[in-house]
Parts: sequence; C-alpha cells; structure tokens
Amino acid sequence: MLVYPQLPSGALAQLPVQKRHRRRTLVNTAADGSVVKLGDAGAATIEWQLRYAGLSDSELSALLQFVGDAEGTLKGFTFVDPTANLLAWSNDLKNEVWDAAPFLTLTGAIAGPTGGNNAWHAAKSGAAAQSLSQTLTAPGAYTYCLSVYAKASSASTLTMLIGGSRHNVTLGSGWQRFVCSGSGDATAASVTFGIELGAGAAVDVYGLQVEPQLSASVYKASTTGGCYENARLGDDIFSYTTTDVNRHSATVHILYASTL
Repeated sequence: MLVYPQLPSGALAQLPVQKRHRRRTLVNTAADGSVVKLGDAGAATIEWQLRYAGLSDSELSALLQFVGDAEGTLKGFTFVDPTANLLAWSNDLKNEVWDAAPFLTLTGAIAGPTGGNNAWHAAKSGAAAQSLSQTLTAPGAYTYCLSVYAKASSASTLTMLIGGSRHNVTLGSGWQRFVCSGSGDATAASVTFGIELGAGAAVDVYGLQVEPQLSASVYKASTTGGCYENARLGDDIFSYTTTDVNRHSATVHILYASTL
C-alpha cells in the first residue's frame, strides 16, 4: 500500500489544515405523513485540504513522486490525519481496541488534570512488567509524538512505548504531561504505541495521544482514531507554484470514503 509522505521536518502538513466531514441521512416519509430518519454511516466521507508554502525542492519532489505513484485518483493509499489523535477510544481504556496485559487492573472515573472524571487508575500485580497499548495501521518510518498525563502517589517509573523504542519517565504526586517522539520499524505497515508499568506500580493516567509530528498539541479525546488505509487523492492533476529558489507552494486534496 502507498503511504502519503511526511515532510523531512517531521510534519505531515502545514497549518491551516481544512478538514470536512460529510454525512448522509436517509429519510423515509410514510403515507400517513410520519417521517423516519436514519443516519447512513456507510456514506460518510472525510476531505482534507493540505496547503503547503515554502516547500524545498526535495519536499516538492517527494510530493510529485507520490502523486505519480498514486496515478492521480486511481490508487488508494494510507493517510494519517495530521489533525487527529491517532489512538481510538482514548478516554475508554477498557475498550476492546486496547491491548491490556493480563495482570493490569484498570479503574475508571478518576478525577483528571483538566477537570471531569475521565482519568484512569492503572495498577499491576505480579513480577513482570504490564503494558497497555494499541497497534495502529500507520507507516513505521514516520516520526510520531506520544503524550500522556500521569501521576503516582509514590515515586514510580512509567515507560512510554513507540514501536520498539522505550522512554522512561519519573512520576510525581501531581499531574504532569509527558511527551516523547520516535519512529517504528521503517519497513513495517503498523506501529504499537502505549505505556508500561513496572513491578508493583500503581499510577493514574489520562489523555493518551499519538500524533504524526515531533511535538504534542492540545489533547483531543478520540473514538475513531485517525489512520485511513484507503484514502485517495481528490484530483488527477497536481499543480504547484514556484515562488523563489528552492521555494514552492501547493495544495493537496485528499478524500476518504469508507465505501471505496
């Protein structure tokens, strides 16, 4: 499967990014005048407009190569939403999308760092480390940022996982946001993200987030995630403007429809 290129800077897009959801509602009007409405999830589409300015020759070349490989609108590709939290169900750590180790106990409805009761208490039993993770269908060669709010009643170490990379952070008694960046296996079509608790650890966590960039943005609670395996270009023609030596601007239109 083709993969949309990430810029050498580690960014997937430049701001502002325009994103549009389109949804369809089926309406059935009966003979007696009553109306039944039903959302048609299968007809939903998402569109992105990615506007680039100041592209270098090498960055423009990567986009041109990608458009050629995709043959315009013909071929599908993997697109990672630059505006989204790539993790699904980030506020529901017991959802089936999460892979929780067998000796990890999760308790919800804990007071979080930004108000509300969306945080979780995670505790482990047994001698072996226990992890909580999601494996995303996302390019292994991308640079990603993983972030989480965490605290512990006593000094504890939490390990943040990006593919095979491990980043240890020391927790205090107050909420702190921890951020790390890294890549997966460059040849892989998926990456595992998560956290790991050591022996006897008990921590509170909130706001697990993965983004396709070097640093974290504000936390965005998610349900669907942001990895799309069969996105397509919205145009057959790719136009760009050269504004100076080694400087170019362009707009890329991307479309995702679950029925394609």
